[in-house]
Amino acid sequence: MFARTRRESIVLLGGAAAAWPLAARAQQPTRLIGVLMGVAEEDPEGQARIAAFRRGLAELGWDGRNLRVEYRWAAGDMDRIRAYAAELVALSPAIIIGNGTPVLTALREATTSIPIIFVIVNDPVRQGFISNLPRPGGNITGFTFLEYSMVGKSLEMLKELAPAVSRVAVMFNPETTPLYTSFLRSLETVPIPIAVAVEPAPVHAPADIEAAAANLSANPGGGLLVPPDTFTVVHRELIMSLALKRRLPAMFSYRQFVKEGALIAYGPDTADIFRRSASYVDRILKGAHPGDLPAQAPTKFEMAINLRTARSLGLEVPPTLLALADEVIE
Repeated sequence: MFARTRRESIVLLGGAAAAWPLAARAQQPTRLIGVLMGVAEEDPEGQARIAAFRRGLAELGWDGRNLRVEYRWAAGDMDRIRAYAAELVALSPAIIIGNGTPVLTALREATTSIPIIFVIVNDPVRQGFISNLPRPGGNITGFTFLEYSMVGKSLEMLKELAPAVSRVAVMFNPETTPLYTSFLRSLETVPIPIAVAVEPAPVHAPADIEAAAANLSANPGGGLLVPPDTFTVVHRELIMSLALKRRLPAMFSYRQFVKEGALIAYGPDTADIFRRSASYVDRILKGAHPGDLPAQAPTKFEMAINLRTARSLGLEVPPTLLALADEVIE
């Protein structure tokens, strides 16, 4: 069995429950839920998501007195994701929350009866996880991430920030996000809002990331789009360092990455999505069926720019982009 960074169950609000009177704790039965995260436990983005999830639960009255949460952190490892999915299912929780497409795939294979709430999954209908968005059916519902209109907006922002970019490679791992392959094919029939060529840059290992960056920078005009993908999230430090080294303007989806040195990011507020997912935990624990709860799209989007990285790439950030930014890193 894989080593786990946090073997014991984690009770919301830390160890405060131990100090509560036994009579108070006996008033409500403790419910068990599982959370399977695709990233590593020390990942700041992952921790921000879980903090927001806990806040959402607390706002709805779920805390250490009536809810116990088992967390698993897979650090982008597919074998670990599958092992942890089976491990959580074996605990017979009331609900399992799964973060990302690889996690949802593993959970769906592990159970068809335990309610599953997915969080930050792209196009769950097209991927076959649910039958439709309004009434998902089965034991799965949740909260999506990528709206395809985001891709056009991301390309527009990248082009505005780096006008010399004439072709953009979309970097993803086909094993963890197979949907991007078919999505890129669909771009052949859908007009792109700006004059750039879009091409796939599939990667399976760190060596592939290095090779893709070298290939893209071999000729002028290269740019990089890194959409949500468990693999690229885990290896983002390498991607960001290579983008800077190869002088490749790169667009990411998570605001946290800009704090870590990425040039620009645009996408839904992931913490908000996790906070909202707590509402479905609440409804299912109170008797709702997951198949009757509509899958929800993001409602809050955010954009961030790192001026220091822009200067390193010789880019001047237009005032129009600065005015749109939710965060500017000096």
